[in-house]
Amino acid sequence: MNVTNKLTELSIKQAKPKEKQYKLTDGGGMYLRIYPNGSKYWQLKYRFDGKQKTLSFGVWPGVKLIEAREKRIEALKKIKQGIDPIKDKLEKINNNLEKDRQKEIEEQRINNTFYKVSMEWYKRQALQWTEKHSVDVLNSLKFHVYPYLGERPISDITKKDVIATLRELESEGKHETCYRVRQRLEAIFDYAEIEEHCLSNPARGLQKIFFKPQPKSHASIPISELPSFLQKIISDTEAFQATKLAMMFMVHVFVRSKSQRLAKWNDFELDCDEPLWIVPALDMKMGIELHVPLSPQVVKILEEMEQFSGPDGYVFPQVRNPQKAMSANTLQYYSNRLGYAGRNTIHGFRSVASTVLNESKKWHPDVIELQLAHLVGNKVRRAYNRAEHLEERRRMMEWWSNYLDSLIAHGEVNHLN
Repeated sequence: MNVTNKLTELSIKQAKPKEKQYKLTDGGGMYLRIYPNGSKYWQLKYRFDGKQKTLSFGVWPGVKLIEAREKRIEALKKIKQGIDPIKDKLEKINNNLEKDRQKEIEEQRINNTFYKVSMEWYKRQALQWTEKHSVDVLNSLKFHVYPYLGERPISDITKKDVIATLRELESEGKHETCYRVRQRLEAIFDYAEIEEHCLSNPARGLQKIFFKPQPKSHASIPISELPSFLQKIISDTEAFQATKLAMMFMVHVFVRSKSQRLAKWNDFELDCDEPLWIVPALDMKMGIELHVPLSPQVVKILEEMEQFSGPDGYVFPQVRNPQKAMSANTLQYYSNRLGYAGRNTIHGFRSVASTVLNESKKWHPDVIELQLAHLVGNKVRRAYNRAEHLEERRRMMEWWSNYLDSLIAHGEVNHLN
């Protein structure tokens, strides 16, 4: 194919558009196609595998004459080598697109660190958590996960990496923390998998290795020391009276501390012959409403407590900020100050009450369990938010309050009459 350079930059510049498109031939199959709107396109006509084809080189003056000729020479060389210039051009375009795509994927992989993705997960989940739980979750990640996995691309993290992170906690004897962190890691990687930040969840299935530790029993004072404990509360002249009343209330009703702290006056029915505290389901561990019959002694405690809290809002508010519920640690600190640090927990009063009530042989075990809002076997007693055994439970709660009064009066544990 003879190549003759017929065009010049000047002739191209002077070429005017016509009513119909036309061509200015440069030779070697290359020409400049001029459209009625004035645009000028470089094209090369050639045959490949017996087919007539047209290859575009670009628009003049973006592609100058000398550049177009270089492109023509390159294309004709390819044809001689048995390479279709159009197919070669498309393959290069596709290769470049694939390179760009892979580059973008790699940038996303590098940018999607465990820290970044975990914070996305955290911000979504925190909307439905309490402030305390939100802080607990964030701190567990900050202190136990980010030092090992935080800056790693989340898609690169393997099951081996997750296990190594959890082993650090296990080696320190922090089994409960290890269990909770494992749960949170599994939830984070579930989120990452759904959002296509990783292909699978490397934290899944690890509960077979990092199992939930057996719950520790809550320390409780021996029953023999209960009289002196009660007498110390009564004779204490330094503590806030509201704190003393809250502690006596706890001993008398032996509910979970959260339920007592969040108790509000509108949960109580006091102006009646059978006073009752209806603990809302939201304030209960099992999420089921609990009815607590109130003895005359408890009603008296509440009447005195009203002088400090007022008739509305929380029954046991913070001393310095009545708009907020009593702190979770207030009663425990008070117990410690009375000399029972490490020997008694507030939750332990539930164990003491359960032991005394069961040993008295006066009450059916199921009635005691219902009042404790416990599980019976492996089944939730969903009836305990109703009036089941309410009369018997009322007699039991009055007996318990009378028993506590007798301990205070005699200063020693008496027979379970």
